[in-house]
Amino acid sequence: MVLLPFITFAQTPPIAPVTPQEIVQPNTVRPLPGELDTIPVFNSNSPELVLDEGILLSTFPPDGKTHSNAHLNYPFFSRFDVFAHHVAKAPTPGDLRTLYLGIILYNPRQTPINVKILQGATYLSQPDAPFIELPPQVEDTQENVYAGPGSRVMGAILRRYRQNIFPPSLVIPGGESRMLLNLPIPVKDLEPPLNGRSAYARLETNGTVYAASLAKFAPLDENGQERAPTLEEWQKVLQEGALVTPRDRAPTPPGTTPITYGRVAGVSQGSAWEARLSDRGNWLTIPPKGQALSYPISSLEGGTLGTTQVQSAPMLVRYPDTAYQAHGNYGVQYSLTLPLYNPTLEPQTVTIALETPIKQDKLVDGLRFFDPPGSSVFFRGLIRVRYLDQIQTWQTRYFHLVQRRGQQGEPLVKQTIFPQRWQLVKVDLMYPPDATPPQVLTIRTID
Repeated sequence: MVLLPFITFAQTPPIAPVTPQEIVQPNTVRPLPGELDTIPVFNSNSPELVLDEGILLSTFPPDGKTHSNAHLNYPFFSRFDVFAHHVAKAPTPGDLRTLYLGIILYNPRQTPINVKILQGATYLSQPDAPFIELPPQVEDTQENVYAGPGSRVMGAILRRYRQNIFPPSLVIPGGESRMLLNLPIPVKDLEPPLNGRSAYARLETNGTVYAASLAKFAPLDENGQERAPTLEEWQKVLQEGALVTPRDRAPTPPGTTPITYGRVAGVSQGSAWEARLSDRGNWLTIPPKGQALSYPISSLEGGTLGTTQVQSAPMLVRYPDTAYQAHGNYGVQYSLTLPLYNPTLEPQTVTIALETPIKQDKLVDGLRFFDPPGSSVFFRGLIRVRYLDQIQTWQTRYFHLVQRRGQQGEPLVKQTIFPQRWQLVKVDLMYPPDATPPQVLTIRTID
């Protein structure tokens, strides 16, 4: 089974080799209720490593374009999201030109349209969000805990921010284009000369829109200094450019083994998964004392943890050499409501944690973890928990998690529930683009 690695920079130091021991937790594992919504997502992540100019993803019509195979002909209307993550690396040691990432929107109508930017954020790996070493769990009270651009971008969108580089809206005249994003991924003065940019935006338009993500090296001005490409220069790339090469490793067809998932370039369906976890009407019965109940997060083919549930977003359009599904659900917001009910005649204390078990499709005896956890980081991201305290006041807390393969989670919430009463807890996360699925949300009643 092959999952293409996520390219990282200044990675956390390797852990000294220790033979890990497997730990089996006999949790009950249930499919996650609910489903993805139907909002289309412009999903640009392949090729992740960009060494040349050209088209990364285009949903424009192919008519009149030099390379028609680079254009998927998918129009957006009303609500849609835009996700992009790409890495720039010096093609040769002496070629330190700055690569620009451009995202262009086009209005095919004769009349102007308005594109609202509801939320939006974009960050570089260096210097905005380096991959620093962090503890497994840190409460983020100052909005300054992150590791990597994916972690920082998803945290900003989870907090419903619109970064000031994004205007509240874009007015696009009929038959014209505007740039949603036109930003550099610099590598000069970095060692190694490698950098990445993540971006996410939630958009709403009152007319049809086509979109494309493009790569172009910075042109030089009259003084020989690098400058940002103009709209006209981006339009030339769109009109005449081919798909960026080299390409990522192609995926294996669904149902074949071993699995190569590939990376995503296309339009996926689904930007949010909302669910109320329950098993008796509107309530979720807590496990018996000393036992646990888990729900998969971002389960995928070959990693359903015994539930047979594949949560990966389907692709509405894609290039033939890219992923068949949006494995990992990068950028998907999971919004889960847990109405925890204590059916016993005694108070019970319950914890809720996010965990990263060893990926399995079928379970034998339960979820498996490593002690100590593996060396590779499988999750970096922000979690929001909201709950009613004992005086029925809503509390909101944010935690940044860093979990390695096979790592058990620390409690995000610890609640004591009175006999035959219920307590409401809400958990939200945006699945970060430098994570490796699946994870589980675990409810445990402690002794």
